[in-house]
Amino acid sequence: MKTDIEISQSADIKNIKEIAAKIGLSDDDLECYGKYKAKIVSSLWKKIERNPNGKLVLVTSINPTAAGEGKTTTSIGLSDALNIIGRKTCVALREPSMGPCFGSKGAATGGGYAQVIPMEDINLHFTGDFHAITSAHNLIAALLDNHIYQGNQLGFNLKKIVWRRVLDINDRALRHIVIGMGEQTDGVVRESGFDITVSSEIMAILCLSQDLQDLRERVSKIVLGYNGANEPITCGMLNATGAVVAILKDAIKPNLVQTIDGTPAFVHGGPFANIAHGCSSLIATRHALKLAEYTVTEAGFGSDLGAEKFLDIKCPLLGKYPDAVVIVATIRALKMHGLVAKNRLDEENLDALKDGFANLEKHIRNIQRYNLPIVVALNVFKSDTENEINFMKKECSRLGVKVELSRVWEYGGKGAIELAKTVVDLAEGAHEEFKPLYDLKDPIRTKIKKIANVIYGADDVIYSERANDFLKKTDDDKCNYPICVAKTEKSLSDNKKLLGCPRDFKITITDMKVMAGAGMIVAYAGNIMTMPGLPKTPRSTRIDLTEDGNVAGLE
Repeated sequence: MKTDIEISQSADIKNIKEIAAKIGLSDDDLECYGKYKAKIVSSLWKKIERNPNGKLVLVTSINPTAAGEGKTTTSIGLSDALNIIGRKTCVALREPSMGPCFGSKGAATGGGYAQVIPMEDINLHFTGDFHAITSAHNLIAALLDNHIYQGNQLGFNLKKIVWRRVLDINDRALRHIVIGMGEQTDGVVRESGFDITVSSEIMAILCLSQDLQDLRERVSKIVLGYNGANEPITCGMLNATGAVVAILKDAIKPNLVQTIDGTPAFVHGGPFANIAHGCSSLIATRHALKLAEYTVTEAGFGSDLGAEKFLDIKCPLLGKYPDAVVIVATIRALKMHGLVAKNRLDEENLDALKDGFANLEKHIRNIQRYNLPIVVALNVFKSDTENEINFMKKECSRLGVKVELSRVWEYGGKGAIELAKTVVDLAEGAHEEFKPLYDLKDPIRTKIKKIANVIYGADDVIYSERANDFLKKTDDDKCNYPICVAKTEKSLSDNKKLLGCPRDFKITITDMKVMAGAGMIVAYAGNIMTMPGLPKTPRSTRIDLTEDGNVAGLE
């Protein structure tokens, strides 16, 4: 059986100009990065902004497990299937981070015959967007420390600097560091650290900006630290905005690639959903909506993280909510939520499936809370039995939701025809009015409590002394920001060991941070880390370059 990268490298890849022509783009609308990748020129928006929006389909999932769910794979295969049944479709995805590619999770471009290609390029350097974000973020850090060294005219309190450095590689040794050691000319000694690039506020800003001018305004508002009077010091006050925007001038342009089946794919931006807002760029989604009848997009992890943030943070800026939502699940993963060991997932176990189904039911009810139409995409494995599949259909029917089997890993778009037909029926059917989770004018505590109570199922929210101190000192005008909760993706709770649908638990907010440029407040729950570590045997040990110049082992 071929690996994902072998399937990708043997695919009949088309020139990107041919793919662009499918959605009405000419050579003048592209900035090509070789034959198979391109950026969309900024001037295109003026040509298409008055086009009617197409339908928007959001793909989310249950809480991820080691058994695998296939959310990105399903998104890609569904977009291919929609094209097969005659709906002009684009898929809009996040760019993969190199951290997981070399760490535990691996590649993030789909799988089997439902992939975006060229797979190895997209997973590694792609068009350099992440490098630009990393450089822009670290330029601000360098300017900040130089400002302190040169006299600290803005009066940074060294204990209240919140701007750290970033790197797009998992490196636990950099989580907490001391900088400025050595000679007197080597800077001022203080504690700092590194986060992974996907958690950078620069990443969030790039993904939430309407255009280059909006990006400029957002960058200028970034809070870097506070002075002795607890007043914020911003990037604009440091005179760093112009240089940062210059670095990001190409990164803000959407990337266009293709699926194995030849569907146009916008792959742009890449915030993680467990530590950031987990959605691909607003600009790419807006372009896709204007160029296609259907846009399929995914938000990171389950409805408790990516979908909630998509609906409460991104959609108000997009000015459009999903016309249909697909929740991806697998019988294997649900049995794992029912506490079956990974090495016994191939065995039929209806009792465990029943217990694990509670996790899917919670995600269904979460999306129903927003008044959005839902279909469950059951990603089929050979070990799934007829009894287990029938159980899934019966239980979802009880909740008023249809189940469609997905075999896109094996067959590409042809493996999701029925799923595509159901998505069209939902998207083009009668809709109830979208029901927001909270009002932006709600107090910060109220918004966090609604997320915890309604979406996670928590009984209450506990605030650490540090989080309480933040709330006491935060200006009232920040109450109008949405909330971005950073927590584990593995559980509905903030404890990754609580699988299924946990009950009688509390969420603990350990710290909070204003991202004034991104326009959100980040609340850190449990022991979430913003710089992942590497496993005992990183995936990088299997990656190599063959004699003929092809990447091998990336999966």
